[in-house]
Amino acid sequence: MGPSWPTARRPRCPPARDLARRPYRGGVSAWTIRPMRLDDAVAAERLSDESFHELDLRTTPSSLPAPRRREDAWREAWVRRTEHLVRTDPGGCWVAEDDDGMVGFATSYRRELMWCLVTYAVAPGRQAAGVGRPLLEAALGHSVGCLRGMIASSVDPRAARRYHQAGFTLHPQMVLSGLVDRSAVPHDAWDKVREGTPGDRDLLDSLDRRTRGAAHGDLHDVLAASYRLLVSDTTTGSGYAYVAPTGSPVLVAASNRRTAARLTWAALADAPGEVELAHVTGANDWAVDVGMAARLELRQSGYLALRGMKPPVPYVHSGALL
Repeated sequence: MGPSWPTARRPRCPPARDLARRPYRGGVSAWTIRPMRLDDAVAAERLSDESFHELDLRTTPSSLPAPRRREDAWREAWVRRTEHLVRTDPGGCWVAEDDDGMVGFATSYRRELMWCLVTYAVAPGRQAAGVGRPLLEAALGHSVGCLRGMIASSVDPRAARRYHQAGFTLHPQMVLSGLVDRSAVPHDAWDKVREGTPGDRDLLDSLDRRTRGAAHGDLHDVLAASYRLLVSDTTTGSGYAYVAPTGSPVLVAASNRRTAARLTWAALADAPGEVELAHVTGANDWAVDVGMAARLELRQSGYLALRGMKPPVPYVHSGALL
């Protein structure tokens, strides 16, 4: 197969051993890039929460509810996920620090021939000091040899620019949110849908490969620890969905659009309050159809950045673990 991106746009990624000991200077502050350690996970969560909350405050329309900080349960899940990545993908997890501590970090993983950027954040006030570029270069070093790549990009134009410069194509995303119109929920929403079990792993990985070109593998354990798993497996199609306690579909993958829509309706049918169907690309119009039928409000939000692949279909990615 050919290269993952056009040669003219291939990012230059210094070897990880060079990045780990290279000092950088921005303004009056110097920092270094080093591999992330397990005991960095809590500090990384705090920095991530501060960074994304500041971005949300700047970019959330006044017509929407004010952004909130992460709740304790999600903080704990975030830390567990990051610790898992440090154990499985130490070459994809990096920290930038100065004399005062962490100023940025990036976590990423590779499974089969897919590389995904999980979280990439720089502390507020340091985002124009040059910290972000070497961090992304360090994480991209973990992608060498991968045929495909995925990044869930926020609306931050600086992040989107870096991903584009690194050879990724940006696909606008949509999010549908609000209260589900109960009268619109199909009466057979749960037909052919069941609770998933650990025995479904081969099916899930098979659907991953079919839709996105690579299995999640052990990352299904990380997802199952925080979300409910729904599965549909019939002679006419198969699929799965991870669902948040709110009833929001977090990740949906299926062999056809009808099965993907069935799983999404099953998730929405049990929603106790407001839901969100996020990370919907234009290629997944079936998800827009479901959200509109459920009387959810539609808006644009961020990008799915892809390298060496087209938008997965029928597929709605999880945001963090893609």
